[in-house]
Amino acid sequence: MATYDRRTTIDAPLADVWAFHSRVEGLEGVTPDWMGLRVESVIGPDGTTDPERLEAGTELSLSIRPFGVGPRQRWTSLITDRERGDGSAYFRDEMVRGPFDRWEHTHAFFADGERTVLRDHVAYELPGSGVAGVGLLTDAATPFSRVGFEAMFRTRHRLTKERLE
Repeated sequence: MATYDRRTTIDAPLADVWAFHSRVEGLEGVTPDWMGLRVESVIGPDGTTDPERLEAGTELSLSIRPFGVGPRQRWTSLITDRERGDGSAYFRDEMVRGPFDRWEHTHAFFADGERTVLRDHVAYELPGSGVAGVGLLTDAATPFSRVGFEAMFRTRHRLTKERLE
């Protein structure tokens, strides 16, 4: 499985960065405009719609239309883990339905004095990676997918810094 990592230090305390990323408004606030994100629905683990916090068991139905080109791509993610300890926190979302064969995104936060280190780690498989004969094509495409991830996550981290510092 391919992976992508990005780290950034935010000049804000862990509690603030964690709280921001624990709400759907945080996702909307750091997603680049060119992604054309639309949050279709958010259902909490107890079945409530639009919960205040993204707890483990929350399902997010999203759609994107990068650069306004082509049909909207549907994406459903489930928050599978969420934990906050002394000086660190993380949550993980996994794609249930969407454009990848597999997508697991871990958002980790580490206190560094009054600053916070933000780490995004994505493990993914491009479409068709498990299909005989197609796997070679997806292997060849993996470096190009990282270019797209780099642009998106660089912007997400920049927007996080702008909103919280």
